[in-house]
Amino acid sequence: FYYIIIIIIILFSTLHLFAQLAHVAAEAELKVPFADELPSRQAQLAALQNTEEFDVLVVGGGATGAGCALDAVTRNLKTALVERSDFSSGTSSRSTKLIHGGVRYLQKAIMKLDYEQYMMVKEALHERANLLEIAPHLSAPLPIMLPVYKWWQLPYYWAGIKMYDLVAGIQCLKSSYVLSKTKALELFPMLKKDKLVGAIVYYDGQHNDARMNMAIGLTAARYGAAVANYTEVVRLLKTNDPLTGKERVCGARCRDVITGQEFDVKAKCVINATGPFTDSLRKMDNEETQNICQPSAGVHIVIPGYYSPDNMGLLDPATSDGRVIFFLPWEKMTIAGTTDTPTNVTAHPIPGEDDINFILNEVRNYLSPDVEVRRGDVLAAWSGIRPLVTDPSSKDTQSICRNHIVSISDTGLVTIAGGKWTTYRSMAEETLDAAVKAHNLSSEPCKTVGLMLEGGKGWTPTLYIRLVQDYGLENEVAQHLAATYGSKAFDVAKMAQVTGQRWPIVGKRLVSEFPYIEAEVLYAIKEYACTAIDVIARRTRLGFLNVQAADEALPRIVQIMGKELDWSQERKTAELDAAKKFLYHEMGYRSRSEQLTKTTEINLDYQEVVRYKKRFHKFDKESKGFITTVDVQQVLESINVDIDENALHEILNEVDLNKNGQVEIDEFMQLMSAVKKGQVSDSRLAILMKSAEETLDKRGPVTVDRSGGGV
Repeated sequence: FYYIIIIIIILFSTLHLFAQLAHVAAEAELKVPFADELPSRQAQLAALQNTEEFDVLVVGGGATGAGCALDAVTRNLKTALVERSDFSSGTSSRSTKLIHGGVRYLQKAIMKLDYEQYMMVKEALHERANLLEIAPHLSAPLPIMLPVYKWWQLPYYWAGIKMYDLVAGIQCLKSSYVLSKTKALELFPMLKKDKLVGAIVYYDGQHNDARMNMAIGLTAARYGAAVANYTEVVRLLKTNDPLTGKERVCGARCRDVITGQEFDVKAKCVINATGPFTDSLRKMDNEETQNICQPSAGVHIVIPGYYSPDNMGLLDPATSDGRVIFFLPWEKMTIAGTTDTPTNVTAHPIPGEDDINFILNEVRNYLSPDVEVRRGDVLAAWSGIRPLVTDPSSKDTQSICRNHIVSISDTGLVTIAGGKWTTYRSMAEETLDAAVKAHNLSSEPCKTVGLMLEGGKGWTPTLYIRLVQDYGLENEVAQHLAATYGSKAFDVAKMAQVTGQRWPIVGKRLVSEFPYIEAEVLYAIKEYACTAIDVIARRTRLGFLNVQAADEALPRIVQIMGKELDWSQERKTAELDAAKKFLYHEMGYRSRSEQLTKTTEINLDYQEVVRYKKRFHKFDKESKGFITTVDVQQVLESINVDIDENALHEILNEVDLNKNGQVEIDEFMQLMSAVKKGQVSDSRLAILMKSAEETLDKRGPVTVDRSGGGV
């Protein structure tokens, strides 16, 4: 009986979907005022200051805020958006990178016959299909494996996943399927073999979240929205309604964070889309209002790409404490997460060591014992704050809202809160519908279904070949540019400087192991990047992928930005310090470095101590008890290895715990103990000294008996 009801619900909602698709099938011709070139940030600030009155002012530059701005401007409403930090600087850049329908919600919908949960999944699956269509360069389907270790779970999970496909209907990415144990291990060889029964593979979407957020915001700017990052709302402006005599919100007093200049932005309607900071703006409107945001921290870690296949994710549906853990390939690395713990609202969330170790332990449970999951393999870690909300109009204010809420205060402030990345567009549509109705705005219907985002129009899977052929870019760099900027990749390629080498002809990398090039820093400024952090965290994703590589690239990034933006030496130094602080605290560099500094107990056996002392003394030839860059340089020169002095200084500095410019033997032993424990896995000094020792030992003294004892 229950299944008959479910099938009827599916049929009705599918008919509704067909009607909706028919309604939006033909994308309306929209004027694009800035199709050729985006207005500069200065021009956008001037528009904010000089426009007499906007129809809509959106506060918040995350996915939802940018979505609201795009929805509003394409309805032919005069639109402004302000963000106190950078676009996507909060939760929207710190997600699991999935565009998903919510397979867990579907399980609850079926088990509890909950129509609301079912419609949530239906909506998310529709939005998933739309997002994959409008930004094909930034998103793609991803197969996710669900390993099964008990026979009874196989038909149970299979039925649930097949229902997920059925609900998706014509928008199903690819049909799910069952794998035998042998086939599962063939596709995911690092999976734990013991007791494995088989696996089920289903499909969801994956994207580059910060770049997707940027694409939404830049598209809004193309269509004429005045958007400005680093523009903070100081207070809300209010006026008395001449008809009702009631106080109404009529704009905001804003401050340019970079220059400190303040100005008013007048608007008929103000939309609060500030994510975890929802309550801060609501209290600007009314100090007495109760909090509705219940923040939860989700930590992710990045480990090397060899931990997962290139194109297969893994889902652990029941961890040791009941949370779901994803294990996904992303940008040639592997993302693992997420945790779910209560937290305080902060603009700078920090990943905790307990959360990092929890994720590593769960990963170990699913991988083969042959794969040693080491703490030192964590290349980056970050924490994002989920803006879970309670419905202010609900009688039970303690209950968490399952999806999102749109509320309008007595003064007309429109708040959109909660939700998830996948449904940003439908949330924006619902918000604008409510705003138009509440403020009696003259508006056209929503046009964002099927509306291509920045770089999506004209992109093809083979576009990167033209970049290689036309500009002489490396294959990997061309693929990266095409996947990051879409059809706008040619604009980046045009800015790339000639290398002077036979190949590649253009495109100097910021760091050798990642395909990011120097021209992207220049292009980032066109995309409103104002700081070095903007470049390493959101225009490129280097800070999220490898904190050490990002740290290495920073001086060059600051140099390029400083020249282009005419920074003083003091500003350059401040930018470098701020970016290093960001990497240290928010991207897990501190946790990474603490793995060495916390290893006060040296855990080496006698033979290891002897071996490492011998290695150390090959460099400390004068038995000083410490080594410097000069000592290492001399040994390297003797084996014909040339390393830049600055690079060598950085290598030693990683191990120099007391920062006195030299590495003592105790520090070296501490390093080798940390390497043994797996707390440090890629110390450049440890690998360099081992390699040099092996080369020296191979050479050895040449004996005279090789020539028969003669001259």
